[in-house]
Amino acid sequence: MSRTQDMRGSTTGKDGVFKSSYDHIFENSFKTILIALLFPVFLFAFLFIAVFLFASTMSDGNTLKLTIELMTGISPVFALCVIGWMAIAYWTGPRMLLKSARALPITKEENPQIYRLVENLCISTGIPLPKIYIMNDDSLNAFATGRNPKSASIALTTGIIKKLEKSELEGVIAHELAHIKNRDIRLMVLIIAVIGFSAFAAELLIRMGFRSKKGGFPIIIAGLLFLAFSIFIAPLIRMAVSRRREYQADATAVLITRNPEALAGALEKISHDSRVESLDSRPSMALMCIENPLEGTKKTLASRFWGLWATHPPIADRVLALRSMNFGL
Repeated sequence: MSRTQDMRGSTTGKDGVFKSSYDHIFENSFKTILIALLFPVFLFAFLFIAVFLFASTMSDGNTLKLTIELMTGISPVFALCVIGWMAIAYWTGPRMLLKSARALPITKEENPQIYRLVENLCISTGIPLPKIYIMNDDSLNAFATGRNPKSASIALTTGIIKKLEKSELEGVIAHELAHIKNRDIRLMVLIIAVIGFSAFAAELLIRMGFRSKKGGFPIIIAGLLFLAFSIFIAPLIRMAVSRRREYQADATAVLITRNPEALAGALEKISHDSRVESLDSRPSMALMCIENPLEGTKKTLASRFWGLWATHPPIADRVLALRSMNFGL
């Protein structure tokens, strides 16, 4: 499969997998707006069903009328909760994600080699220098997060720094900078917020239902509906972050480093040990990492559902795509 570079910094092929960074940024911006609009619609639909079931246990006949009356009172409060959650997640989510990964910031004085590597790649990429974090884990993984390039951060495990050659580490960092440049990070933060809200609502309602002395069954049903949303609908929204996102970041990284073999070699090493123990309890963060950080963990029912909606393409396919690229090098 031959691929060529065009004047806008894009790569194209027979399958049309790659596109210009400008097109990808526009597509991500469109998806962000779409999800921000559709998420409340889906939630209110599930809320309406839950309230209808609750009203059916209280009404003697006109269940729909009672449902509308209850929704009139509940909807404003629910809307404020959704808006508040999304706002908090948008502004504080990246910091919370870094905290969940137990990532610690570094300065130029503490680690000048990594700092200069990121700094030089940022100059090549044309984006501001992100904050740099280190995860104290011997595995090989990395991720980027933030609302936009000006507020972005990248995190690297100690293992990926120690075990990769300099050119390979450069390829990994370029891949994460590509996610920042392409605005993938903003979309991923929003999707994690969507999944987090639905899971939180499900757990809250189910607990309330079991603790209620009377009338708890409809609340439990409502909780189960939100649980269904969390398991089935939210991951479908998550799939708006196409697997092509990783191919696009790989291609953009190669445009930055001019070394597809380095990133291919890095991915092969990462595939043997990508698990990050601090993320075992945060499966929603898997889509942010360069490779699934949950590999090797015990397969629970929840993790199997996550696997069904995986957003990372197989590393073997990514390596093959990288090694088939032709940039006229």
